[in-house]
Amino acid sequence: MIRVLLADDQTLVRAGFRSILEGEDDVEVAGEVADGAEAVRRAAELRPDVVLMDIRMPELDGLEATRRICADPRRAAVKVLILTTFDVDDHVYGALRAGASGFLVKDTEPTELIHAVRVVARGDALLAPAITRRLIAEFAARSDRPAPSPRLSSLTDREREVLVLVARGLSNDEIAARLVLSPATAKTHVSRIMSKLGVRDRAQLVVLAYESALITPGWLT
Repeated sequence: MIRVLLADDQTLVRAGFRSILEGEDDVEVAGEVADGAEAVRRAAELRPDVVLMDIRMPELDGLEATRRICADPRRAAVKVLILTTFDVDDHVYGALRAGASGFLVKDTEPTELIHAVRVVARGDALLAPAITRRLIAEFAARSDRPAPSPRLSSLTDREREVLVLVARGLSNDEIAARLVLSPATAKTHVSRIMSKLGVRDRAQLVVLAYESALITPGWLT
């Protein structure tokens, strides 16, 4: 059973999400909160699998709430799925660096909401192509890029190759097909890379790949 915490300051929005999610046999709503500070507290108490987190909330915004949740070892298994009114939200890069596992536009179809929760709950990143392009463009324009991570030196050549494909948005099955591997082997490579680099999920691998210059804006052209 996937346990979800709803964090949004709009009562009607929370009610709509609850109605959609509770219609699924494998999903239950563990709780609701209306601000970021309460989201942090309830995430510690309830230990949900997924937090549906609005960015713009009173007292503590969703970006800072996400950072606090993901930085706490007690909440290591909690995944955060960011909710935004528009897919042009300025906080994509910051939210992913804070530890979010993906983005979801609030007016998404019910089936897409359910799919997103399941994807994030199993540890995969939810990064639509438009979001990925925006992430790359924003990173390319930054003047304060962090230095490449020395942790990459621990990766084998094959693992670096797999990391690049993860950063380009490929699933395990797609990576397996590209590299002529079995899906199980591709999954093992991804898991080993996450362990070596000390990251929570695939979204964090994407950010690390961009920051370490393994992926550059040129690959989109």
